[in-house]
Amino acid sequence: MRPSLTRNPDLLFLGLLIFLKILLHYVLVDPAYDLHRDEYLHLDQANHLAPGYLSVPPFTSWVAWVIKLLGNSVFWVRFFPALFGALTLLVTWKMVEELGGGLYAKILAGMAVLVSALLRVNMLFQPNSFDILSWTLTYYFLIRYLKTQNGRNLLYLGLVVALGFLNKYNILFLLIGLLPALLLTGHGRIFRDRNFYLAVLLAALLVSPNVVWQLSHGLPVIHHMEELQATQLVNVNPADFWLDQFLFFFGSVYLIIGALVAFAVYAPFKEYRFIGLGYLFTMAVFTYLRAKSYYTLGLYPVLLAFGSVYWEHLFRTGWNRYLRPLWILLNIGLFLPLVNVVFPLLSPAEIQAKAAKFKKFNLLKWEDGKDHPLPQDFADMLGWQELTDKVQQAYQQIPEAEKPHTLLICDNYGQAGALNFYGSKTLPPAVSFNADYVYWYPMEMDIRNIILIKSAGEEPLQEEEKHFFNSVTRIGAIETRFAREQGTTVHLLRGVSPVMTQRLRARTAEKKQEW
Repeated sequence: MRPSLTRNPDLLFLGLLIFLKILLHYVLVDPAYDLHRDEYLHLDQANHLAPGYLSVPPFTSWVAWVIKLLGNSVFWVRFFPALFGALTLLVTWKMVEELGGGLYAKILAGMAVLVSALLRVNMLFQPNSFDILSWTLTYYFLIRYLKTQNGRNLLYLGLVVALGFLNKYNILFLLIGLLPALLLTGHGRIFRDRNFYLAVLLAALLVSPNVVWQLSHGLPVIHHMEELQATQLVNVNPADFWLDQFLFFFGSVYLIIGALVAFAVYAPFKEYRFIGLGYLFTMAVFTYLRAKSYYTLGLYPVLLAFGSVYWEHLFRTGWNRYLRPLWILLNIGLFLPLVNVVFPLLSPAEIQAKAAKFKKFNLLKWEDGKDHPLPQDFADMLGWQELTDKVQQAYQQIPEAEKPHTLLICDNYGQAGALNFYGSKTLPPAVSFNADYVYWYPMEMDIRNIILIKSAGEEPLQEEEKHFFNSVTRIGAIETRFAREQGTTVHLLRGVSPVMTQRLRARTAEKKQEW
Protein backbone atom coordinates (compact mmCIF):
# COMPACT_ATOMS: atom_id res chain seq x y z
CA MET A 1 0.00 0.00 0.00
CA ARG A 2 1.12 3.57 -0.70
CA PRO A 3 1.88 5.63 2.41
CA SER A 4 -0.67 8.33 3.13
CA LEU A 5 0.35 11.96 3.25
CA THR A 6 0.00 11.99 7.04
CA ARG A 7 2.50 9.12 7.24
CA ASN A 8 4.88 10.79 4.82
CA PRO A 9 5.67 14.29 6.13
CA ASP A 10 8.00 14.98 3.16
CA LEU A 11 5.08 14.73 0.71
CA LEU A 12 2.80 16.66 3.04
CA PHE A 13 5.17 19.63 3.34
CA LEU A 14 6.08 19.53 -0.35
CA GLY A 15 2.41 19.51 -1.33
CA LEU A 16 1.68 22.40 1.01
CA LEU A 17 4.55 24.50 -0.35
CA ILE A 18 3.53 23.88 -3.96
CA PHE A 19 -0.09 24.74 -3.16
CA LEU A 20 0.98 28.01 -1.52
CA LYS A 21 3.37 28.74 -4.38
CA ILE A 22 0.56 28.63 -6.95
CA LEU A 23 -2.09 30.26 -4.74
CA LEU A 24 -0.01 33.31 -3.86
CA HIS A 25 0.37 34.29 -7.51
CA TYR A 26 -3.35 34.95 -7.62
CA VAL A 27 -3.83 36.76 -4.31
CA LEU A 28 -0.86 39.15 -4.29
CA VAL A 29 -2.20 41.35 -7.11
CA ASP A 30 -4.45 44.37 -6.54
CA PRO A 31 -7.47 44.49 -8.93
CA ALA A 32 -6.31 47.92 -10.14
CA TYR A 33 -3.66 46.28 -12.31
CA ASP A 34 -3.99 44.75 -15.78
CA LEU A 35 -1.46 42.35 -17.26
CA HIS A 36 2.08 43.56 -17.98
CA ARG A 37 2.95 45.04 -21.40
CA ASP A 38 5.40 42.19 -22.14
CA GLU A 39 2.73 39.59 -21.44
CA TYR A 40 0.54 40.94 -24.22
CA LEU A 41 3.29 40.51 -26.80
CA HIS A 42 3.99 36.92 -25.74
CA LEU A 43 0.29 36.08 -25.77
CA ASP A 44 -0.05 37.54 -29.27
CA GLN A 45 2.70 35.27 -30.53
CA ALA A 46 0.21 32.40 -30.24
CA ASN A 47 -1.51 33.95 -33.27
CA HIS A 48 1.73 33.93 -35.29
CA LEU A 49 3.51 30.64 -34.50
CA ALA A 50 7.01 30.53 -36.00
CA PRO A 51 10.48 29.01 -35.33
CA GLY A 52 11.64 32.35 -33.97
CA TYR A 53 10.80 35.95 -33.17
CA LEU A 54 12.69 39.22 -33.06
CA SER A 55 12.41 39.46 -29.29
CA VAL A 56 12.58 35.86 -28.02
CA PRO A 57 12.89 32.24 -29.18
CA PRO A 58 9.63 30.30 -29.76
CA PHE A 59 9.02 28.39 -26.50
CA THR A 60 6.85 31.07 -24.90
CA SER A 61 4.64 31.19 -28.01
CA TRP A 62 3.94 27.47 -27.59
CA VAL A 63 2.74 28.07 -24.03
CA ALA A 64 0.71 31.06 -25.26
CA TRP A 65 -0.93 28.78 -27.83
CA VAL A 66 -1.98 26.40 -25.03
CA ILE A 67 -3.35 29.37 -23.06
CA LYS A 68 -5.30 30.41 -26.15
CA LEU A 69 -6.82 26.91 -26.42
CA LEU A 70 -7.84 27.15 -22.78
CA GLY A 71 -9.71 30.39 -23.38
CA ASN A 72 -7.04 33.11 -23.00
CA SER A 73 -8.28 34.07 -19.56
CA VAL A 74 -6.15 35.86 -16.96
CA PHE A 75 -6.37 32.73 -14.79
CA TRP A 76 -4.43 30.66 -17.35
CA VAL A 77 -2.05 33.51 -18.15
CA ARG A 78 -0.98 33.49 -14.49
CA PHE A 79 -1.15 29.72 -14.10
CA PHE A 80 1.74 28.70 -16.36
CA PRO A 81 4.47 30.93 -14.87
CA ALA A 82 3.19 29.86 -11.45
CA LEU A 83 3.47 26.23 -12.58
CA PHE A 84 7.07 26.77 -13.74
CA GLY A 85 7.78 28.35 -10.37
CA ALA A 86 6.24 25.38 -8.55
CA LEU A 87 8.35 22.99 -10.63
CA THR A 88 11.45 25.02 -9.71
CA LEU A 89 10.55 24.50 -6.06
CA LEU A 90 10.04 20.78 -6.69
CA VAL A 91 13.41 20.38 -8.44
CA THR A 92 15.15 22.30 -5.65
CA TRP A 93 13.53 19.94 -3.14
CA LYS A 94 14.74 16.95 -5.20
CA MET A 95 18.29 18.37 -5.30
CA VAL A 96 18.31 18.51 -1.51
CA GLU A 97 17.21 14.88 -1.54
CA GLU A 98 20.04 13.95 -3.94
CA LEU A 99 22.52 15.63 -1.61
CA GLY A 100 21.32 13.58 1.35
CA GLY A 101 19.42 16.38 3.04
CA GLY A 102 16.63 15.58 5.47
CA LEU A 103 13.17 17.08 5.90
CA TYR A 104 14.51 20.17 7.65
CA ALA A 105 16.88 20.95 4.75
CA LYS A 106 14.06 20.41 2.27
CA ILE A 107 11.76 22.79 4.13
CA LEU A 108 14.55 25.38 4.38
CA ALA A 109 15.16 25.23 0.62
CA GLY A 110 11.47 25.11 -0.26
CA MET A 111 10.65 28.12 1.91
CA ALA A 112 13.61 30.01 0.47
CA VAL A 113 12.24 29.48 -3.05
CA LEU A 114 8.70 30.31 -1.96
CA VAL A 115 9.33 33.59 -0.12
CA SER A 116 11.77 35.27 -2.47
CA ALA A 117 11.95 37.35 -5.63
CA LEU A 118 10.97 34.22 -7.56
CA LEU A 119 7.44 34.71 -6.29
CA ARG A 120 7.30 38.04 -8.12
CA VAL A 121 8.98 36.78 -11.30
CA ASN A 122 6.60 33.81 -11.49
CA MET A 123 3.63 36.18 -11.57
CA LEU A 124 4.40 37.38 -15.08
CA PHE A 125 3.92 35.48 -18.33
CA GLN A 126 7.42 36.06 -19.63
CA PRO A 127 10.31 33.72 -20.53
CA ASN A 128 11.94 34.32 -17.13
CA SER A 129 10.01 31.67 -15.18
CA PHE A 130 10.94 28.82 -17.50
CA ASP A 131 14.45 30.24 -17.79
CA ILE A 132 14.95 29.81 -14.04
CA LEU A 133 13.43 26.31 -14.18
CA SER A 134 15.74 25.27 -17.04
CA TRP A 135 18.84 26.50 -15.16
CA THR A 136 17.70 24.60 -12.05
CA LEU A 137 17.12 21.42 -14.05
CA THR A 138 20.56 21.78 -15.65
CA TYR A 139 22.18 21.68 -12.22
CA TYR A 140 19.92 18.82 -11.13
CA PHE A 141 20.88 16.53 -14.00
CA LEU A 142 24.56 17.40 -13.60
CA ILE A 143 24.35 16.40 -9.94
CA ARG A 144 22.52 13.21 -10.88
CA TYR A 145 25.17 12.37 -13.47
CA LEU A 146 28.06 12.91 -11.06
CA LYS A 147 26.34 10.73 -8.46
CA THR A 148 25.37 7.85 -10.73
CA GLN A 149 27.58 8.17 -13.85
CA ASN A 150 24.41 7.25 -15.74
CA GLY A 151 24.70 8.72 -19.24
CA ARG A 152 20.94 9.19 -19.53
CA ASN A 153 21.26 12.18 -17.22
CA LEU A 154 23.47 13.84 -19.83
CA LEU A 155 20.80 13.23 -22.46
CA TYR A 156 18.21 14.79 -20.16
CA LEU A 157 20.65 17.64 -19.67
CA GLY A 158 20.89 18.15 -23.44
CA LEU A 159 17.09 18.25 -23.68
CA VAL A 160 16.81 20.79 -20.85
CA VAL A 161 19.51 23.06 -22.28
CA ALA A 162 17.81 22.94 -25.70
CA LEU A 163 14.42 23.86 -24.25
CA GLY A 164 16.08 26.57 -22.17
CA PHE A 165 17.71 27.95 -25.32
CA LEU A 166 14.39 27.85 -27.19
CA ASN A 167 12.89 29.79 -24.30
CA LYS A 168 15.57 32.42 -23.73
CA TYR A 169 19.15 32.75 -24.99
CA ASN A 170 20.15 33.72 -21.45
CA ILE A 171 20.98 30.07 -20.67
CA LEU A 172 24.17 30.47 -22.73
CA PHE A 173 25.60 32.51 -19.86
CA LEU A 174 25.06 29.56 -17.54
CA LEU A 175 27.11 27.38 -19.90
CA ILE A 176 29.80 30.07 -20.15
CA GLY A 177 30.26 29.79 -16.40
CA LEU A 178 29.76 26.04 -16.01
CA LEU A 179 31.99 24.56 -18.72
CA PRO A 180 35.31 26.10 -17.57
CA ALA A 181 34.33 25.49 -13.95
CA LEU A 182 33.91 21.77 -14.67
CA LEU A 183 37.35 21.61 -16.31
CA LEU A 184 39.07 23.53 -13.52
CA THR A 185 37.61 21.32 -10.77
CA GLY A 186 38.67 17.98 -12.19
CA HIS A 187 35.49 16.99 -13.99
CA GLY A 188 37.05 16.72 -17.43
CA ARG A 189 35.84 13.12 -17.67
CA ILE A 190 32.37 14.40 -18.49
CA PHE A 191 33.79 15.54 -21.84
CA ARG A 192 35.08 12.02 -22.52
CA ASP A 193 31.67 10.40 -22.10
CA ARG A 194 30.09 9.66 -25.48
CA ASN A 195 26.71 10.54 -23.98
CA PHE A 196 27.94 14.11 -23.60
CA TYR A 197 28.31 14.38 -27.36
CA LEU A 198 24.99 12.64 -27.93
CA ALA A 199 23.47 15.28 -25.65
CA VAL A 200 25.18 18.03 -27.64
CA LEU A 201 23.84 16.51 -30.87
CA LEU A 202 20.33 16.24 -29.40
CA ALA A 203 20.41 19.85 -28.27
CA ALA A 204 21.76 21.01 -31.65
CA LEU A 205 18.98 19.22 -33.53
CA LEU A 206 16.28 20.69 -31.28
CA VAL A 207 17.51 24.27 -31.52
CA SER A 208 18.41 24.13 -35.24
CA PRO A 209 15.04 25.47 -36.52
CA ASN A 210 15.46 28.56 -34.38
CA VAL A 211 19.13 28.98 -35.38
CA VAL A 212 18.16 28.67 -39.06
CA TRP A 213 15.41 31.26 -38.51
CA GLN A 214 17.91 33.64 -36.90
CA LEU A 215 20.38 33.20 -39.77
CA SER A 216 17.73 33.62 -42.45
CA HIS A 217 16.51 36.83 -40.83
CA GLY A 218 19.97 38.37 -40.46
CA LEU A 219 20.53 37.44 -36.77
CA PRO A 220 18.03 39.91 -35.26
CA VAL A 221 19.15 38.77 -31.80
CA ILE A 222 22.32 40.84 -32.32
CA HIS A 223 20.30 43.93 -33.22
CA HIS A 224 18.06 43.27 -30.20
CA MET A 225 21.07 43.05 -27.87
CA GLU A 226 22.62 46.23 -29.32
CA GLU A 227 19.33 48.07 -28.85
CA LEU A 228 19.03 46.69 -25.31
CA GLN A 229 22.58 47.77 -24.52
CA ALA A 230 22.03 51.28 -25.88
CA THR A 231 18.65 51.95 -24.26
CA GLN A 232 18.59 49.92 -21.04
CA LEU A 233 21.79 48.13 -19.99
CA VAL A 234 23.80 51.34 -20.30
CA ASN A 235 21.81 52.60 -17.30
CA VAL A 236 22.57 49.55 -15.12
CA ASN A 237 24.68 50.45 -12.08
CA PRO A 238 26.93 47.53 -10.98
CA ALA A 239 26.39 48.51 -7.33
CA ASP A 240 22.62 48.30 -7.79
CA PHE A 241 23.08 44.99 -9.63
CA TRP A 242 24.84 43.45 -6.62
CA LEU A 243 22.43 45.04 -4.14
CA ASP A 244 19.58 43.34 -5.98
CA GLN A 245 21.34 39.98 -5.65
CA PHE A 246 21.19 40.44 -1.89
CA LEU A 247 17.56 41.54 -1.93
CA PHE A 248 16.33 38.71 -4.17
CA PHE A 249 16.68 36.22 -1.31
CA PHE A 250 16.80 38.70 1.54
CA GLY A 251 15.37 36.31 4.14
CA SER A 252 17.51 33.33 3.14
CA VAL A 253 20.79 34.94 2.08
CA TYR A 254 22.44 32.94 4.86
CA LEU A 255 21.76 29.80 2.80
CA ILE A 256 23.53 31.24 -0.24
CA ILE A 257 26.51 32.31 1.85
CA GLY A 258 26.45 28.91 3.54
CA ALA A 259 26.58 27.14 0.16
CA LEU A 260 29.57 29.18 -1.05
CA VAL A 261 31.40 28.56 2.23
CA ALA A 262 30.52 24.85 2.17
CA PHE A 263 32.04 24.38 -1.29
CA ALA A 264 35.37 25.44 0.24
CA VAL A 265 35.27 23.72 3.67
CA TYR A 266 32.71 20.90 3.67
CA ALA A 267 34.25 17.66 2.41
CA PRO A 268 31.02 16.04 1.08
CA PHE A 269 30.61 19.02 -1.28
CA LYS A 270 34.13 18.86 -2.68
CA GLU A 271 32.92 17.19 -5.86
CA TYR A 272 30.44 20.02 -6.44
CA ARG A 273 32.83 22.96 -6.15
CA PHE A 274 32.30 23.61 -9.86
CA ILE A 275 28.88 25.02 -8.97
CA GLY A 276 30.37 27.72 -6.75
CA LEU A 277 33.10 28.49 -9.29
CA GLY A 278 30.58 28.55 -12.14
CA TYR A 279 28.47 30.99 -10.11
CA LEU A 280 31.44 33.35 -9.79
CA PHE A 281 32.29 33.07 -13.50
CA THR A 282 28.73 33.79 -14.66
CA MET A 283 28.31 36.65 -12.20
CA ALA A 284 31.57 38.18 -13.42
CA VAL A 285 30.35 38.04 -17.02
CA PHE A 286 26.98 39.56 -16.10
CA THR A 287 28.67 42.34 -14.12
CA TYR A 288 31.01 43.14 -17.01
CA LEU A 289 28.12 43.26 -19.49
CA ARG A 290 26.01 45.40 -17.11
CA ALA A 291 23.23 42.84 -17.30
CA LYS A 292 19.87 43.34 -15.67
CA SER A 293 19.96 41.95 -12.15
CA TYR A 294 17.17 39.41 -12.63
CA TYR A 295 19.12 37.63 -15.39
CA THR A 296 20.99 35.84 -12.57
CA LEU A 297 18.00 34.32 -10.80
CA GLY A 298 18.51 30.85 -12.24
CA LEU A 299 21.83 30.61 -10.38
CA TYR A 300 20.24 30.59 -6.95
CA PRO A 301 17.93 27.57 -6.46
CA VAL A 302 20.93 25.20 -6.58
CA LEU A 303 22.77 27.36 -4.02
CA LEU A 304 19.72 27.30 -1.79
CA ALA A 305 19.70 23.49 -2.00
CA PHE A 306 23.37 23.16 -1.05
CA GLY A 307 23.09 25.85 1.62
CA SER A 308 20.11 24.10 3.20
CA VAL A 309 21.92 20.77 3.42
CA TYR A 310 24.99 22.44 4.94
CA TRP A 311 22.87 24.42 7.38
CA GLU A 312 21.10 21.25 8.45
CA HIS A 313 24.53 19.71 9.05
CA LEU A 314 25.63 22.64 11.21
CA PHE A 315 22.50 22.47 13.35
CA ARG A 316 22.14 18.71 13.60
CA THR A 317 23.30 18.14 17.21
CA GLY A 318 23.58 19.81 20.58
CA TRP A 319 21.71 22.93 21.60
CA ASN A 320 21.96 24.24 18.01
CA ARG A 321 19.22 21.89 16.89
CA TYR A 322 16.71 23.84 18.98
CA LEU A 323 17.40 26.89 16.82
CA ARG A 324 16.28 25.17 13.65
CA PRO A 325 12.75 26.63 13.57
CA LEU A 326 14.16 30.13 14.06
CA TRP A 327 15.90 30.10 10.68
CA ILE A 328 12.64 29.33 8.89
CA LEU A 329 10.85 32.02 10.91
CA LEU A 330 13.68 34.45 10.15
CA ASN A 331 13.14 33.93 6.43
CA ILE A 332 9.41 34.60 6.76
CA GLY A 333 9.90 37.48 9.19
CA LEU A 334 12.34 39.33 6.95
CA PHE A 335 10.26 38.75 3.83
CA LEU A 336 6.85 39.83 5.13
CA PRO A 337 7.71 43.56 5.44
CA LEU A 338 8.66 43.48 1.74
CA VAL A 339 5.43 41.90 0.49
CA ASN A 340 3.58 45.14 -0.19
CA VAL A 341 6.70 46.58 -1.84
CA VAL A 342 7.77 43.74 -4.11
CA PHE A 343 4.28 42.69 -5.25
CA PRO A 344 1.52 44.80 -6.85
CA LEU A 345 -0.52 44.38 -3.69
CA LEU A 346 -1.02 48.10 -3.09
CA SER A 347 -2.99 50.34 -5.41
CA PRO A 348 -1.05 53.12 -7.19
CA ALA A 349 -2.46 55.68 -4.73
CA GLU A 350 -1.33 53.60 -1.76
CA ILE A 351 2.15 53.27 -3.26
CA GLN A 352 2.36 57.07 -3.47
CA ALA A 353 1.63 57.27 0.23
CA LYS A 354 4.55 54.91 0.92
CA ALA A 355 6.91 56.11 -1.80
CA ALA A 356 9.85 56.48 0.61
CA LYS A 357 9.82 52.74 1.33
CA PHE A 358 9.87 51.91 -2.39
CA LYS A 359 12.69 54.39 -3.00
CA LYS A 360 14.67 52.87 -0.11
CA PHE A 361 14.76 49.54 -1.95
CA ASN A 362 15.58 51.20 -5.29
CA LEU A 363 12.26 50.05 -6.76
CA LEU A 364 11.26 53.39 -8.31
CA LYS A 365 14.23 53.46 -10.70
CA TRP A 366 13.26 52.51 -14.25
CA GLU A 367 15.44 51.19 -17.05
CA ASP A 368 16.10 54.82 -18.08
CA GLY A 369 18.07 55.23 -14.84
CA LYS A 370 15.58 57.73 -13.35
CA ASP A 371 13.13 57.50 -10.44
CA HIS A 372 9.38 57.52 -11.19
CA PRO A 373 6.18 57.52 -9.08
CA LEU A 374 5.65 53.73 -9.45
CA PRO A 375 7.94 50.76 -10.03
CA GLN A 376 8.28 50.28 -13.77
CA ASP A 377 6.66 46.84 -13.77
CA PHE A 378 3.63 48.24 -11.93
CA ALA A 379 3.30 51.22 -14.27
CA ASP A 380 3.44 48.75 -17.17
CA MET A 381 0.32 47.06 -15.76
CA LEU A 382 -1.97 50.08 -15.96
CA GLY A 383 -4.19 51.69 -18.59
CA TRP A 384 -4.50 48.86 -21.10
CA GLN A 385 -8.22 48.23 -20.74
CA GLU A 386 -8.86 51.96 -20.91
CA LEU A 387 -6.88 52.07 -24.17
CA THR A 388 -9.03 49.27 -25.57
CA ASP A 389 -12.20 51.18 -24.61
CA LYS A 390 -10.96 54.31 -26.41
CA VAL A 391 -10.10 52.34 -29.56
CA GLN A 392 -13.52 50.67 -29.51
CA GLN A 393 -15.12 54.13 -29.38
CA ALA A 394 -13.22 55.03 -32.53
CA TYR A 395 -14.08 51.75 -34.24
CA GLN A 396 -17.80 52.20 -33.58
CA GLN A 397 -17.76 55.43 -35.60
CA ILE A 398 -16.76 53.55 -38.75
CA PRO A 399 -19.54 52.28 -41.07
CA GLU A 400 -19.95 48.49 -41.06
CA ALA A 401 -18.97 48.21 -44.73
CA GLU A 402 -15.62 49.90 -44.03
CA LYS A 403 -14.68 48.07 -40.84
CA PRO A 404 -12.91 45.21 -42.70
CA HIS A 405 -10.71 47.90 -44.29
CA THR A 406 -9.70 49.51 -40.98
CA LEU A 407 -6.14 49.22 -39.70
CA LEU A 408 -5.08 49.71 -36.06
CA ILE A 409 -1.54 51.11 -35.88
CA CYS A 410 0.23 51.38 -32.52
CA ASP A 411 3.48 52.99 -31.41
CA ASN A 412 4.72 49.98 -29.45
CA TYR A 413 4.19 46.27 -28.89
CA GLY A 414 2.48 46.78 -25.53
CA GLN A 415 -0.30 48.83 -27.09
CA ALA A 416 -0.78 46.38 -29.99
CA GLY A 417 -0.67 43.31 -27.76
CA ALA A 418 -3.13 44.75 -25.24
CA LEU A 419 -5.61 45.64 -27.99
CA ASN A 420 -5.34 42.16 -29.45
CA PHE A 421 -5.88 40.61 -26.01
CA TYR A 422 -8.81 42.70 -24.73
CA GLY A 423 -10.31 43.46 -28.13
CA SER A 424 -9.81 40.11 -29.85
CA LYS A 425 -13.58 39.61 -30.37
CA THR A 426 -14.53 43.18 -31.24
CA LEU A 427 -11.56 44.81 -32.99
CA PRO A 428 -9.42 43.99 -36.03
CA PRO A 429 -5.83 42.91 -35.29
CA ALA A 430 -3.60 45.77 -34.15
CA VAL A 431 -0.12 46.17 -35.63
CA SER A 432 2.98 48.23 -34.93
CA PHE A 433 6.37 48.97 -36.44
CA ASN A 434 7.87 47.85 -33.14
CA ALA A 435 9.32 44.41 -32.25
CA ASP A 436 7.72 41.31 -33.80
CA TYR A 437 4.75 43.23 -35.18
CA VAL A 438 6.92 44.34 -38.10
CA TYR A 439 6.51 40.82 -39.53
CA TRP A 440 2.78 40.72 -38.88
CA TYR A 441 1.83 43.80 -40.91
CA PRO A 442 -0.95 43.02 -43.47
CA MET A 443 0.93 44.03 -46.62
CA GLU A 444 -1.96 43.26 -49.01
CA MET A 445 -4.69 44.99 -47.01
CA ASP A 446 -6.92 47.55 -48.76
CA ILE A 447 -6.81 50.34 -46.14
CA ARG A 448 -9.57 52.93 -46.03
CA ASN A 449 -9.45 53.96 -42.36
CA ILE A 450 -6.76 53.97 -39.68
CA ILE A 451 -7.11 54.07 -35.93
CA LEU A 452 -3.79 55.53 -34.82
CA ILE A 453 -2.45 55.09 -31.28
CA LYS A 454 0.36 57.51 -30.38
CA SER A 455 2.42 57.59 -27.20
CA ALA A 456 2.27 60.66 -24.95
CA GLY A 457 3.95 63.71 -26.44
CA GLU A 458 3.98 62.29 -29.96
CA GLU A 459 2.21 64.15 -32.78
CA PRO A 460 -0.18 61.82 -34.63
CA LEU A 461 0.89 63.06 -38.08
CA GLN A 462 3.51 65.23 -39.70
CA GLU A 463 2.11 68.33 -41.39
CA GLU A 464 2.85 66.94 -44.87
CA GLU A 465 0.98 63.71 -44.06
CA LYS A 466 -2.38 65.24 -43.16
CA HIS A 467 -3.50 65.67 -46.77
CA PHE A 468 -3.40 61.85 -47.20
CA PHE A 469 -6.63 61.63 -45.15
CA ASN A 470 -10.10 63.05 -45.60
CA SER A 471 -10.44 63.66 -41.86
CA VAL A 472 -8.40 63.34 -38.65
CA THR A 473 -10.32 63.08 -35.35
CA ARG A 474 -8.85 62.85 -31.87
CA ILE A 475 -10.93 60.34 -29.90
CA GLY A 476 -9.27 60.58 -26.51
CA ALA A 477 -6.27 59.70 -24.37
CA ILE A 478 -5.36 57.31 -21.55
CA GLU A 479 -6.10 59.07 -18.28
CA THR A 480 -5.23 56.30 -15.81
CA ARG A 481 -2.92 57.91 -13.25
CA PHE A 482 0.65 56.66 -13.02
CA ALA A 483 0.25 54.39 -16.05
CA ARG A 484 3.39 54.34 -18.17
CA GLU A 485 1.03 54.87 -21.11
CA GLN A 486 -0.73 57.85 -19.50
CA GLY A 487 -1.30 60.45 -22.19
CA THR A 488 -1.28 57.95 -25.06
CA THR A 489 -3.76 59.25 -27.63
CA VAL A 490 -6.22 57.59 -30.01
CA HIS A 491 -7.00 59.14 -33.40
CA LEU A 492 -9.42 58.15 -36.16
CA LEU A 493 -8.11 58.77 -39.67
CA ARG A 494 -10.81 58.48 -42.34
CA GLY A 495 -10.41 58.25 -46.11
CA VAL A 496 -6.85 56.92 -46.42
CA SER A 497 -5.05 57.84 -49.66
CA PRO A 498 -3.44 54.96 -51.64
CA VAL A 499 -0.20 56.94 -51.36
CA MET A 500 -0.27 56.51 -47.57
CA THR A 501 -0.95 52.79 -48.00
CA GLN A 502 2.21 52.53 -50.10
CA ARG A 503 4.18 54.56 -47.55
CA LEU A 504 3.12 52.18 -44.76
CA ARG A 505 4.24 49.18 -46.80
CA ALA A 506 7.56 50.85 -47.51
CA ARG A 507 8.04 51.65 -43.82
CA THR A 508 7.36 48.01 -42.94
CA ALA A 509 10.00 46.84 -45.42
CA GLU A 510 12.44 49.42 -44.05
CA LYS A 511 11.88 48.24 -40.46
CA LYS A 512 12.41 44.62 -41.46
CA GLN A 513 15.67 45.64 -43.09
CA GLU A 514 16.81 47.34 -39.87
CA TRP A 515 16.42 44.05 -38.03
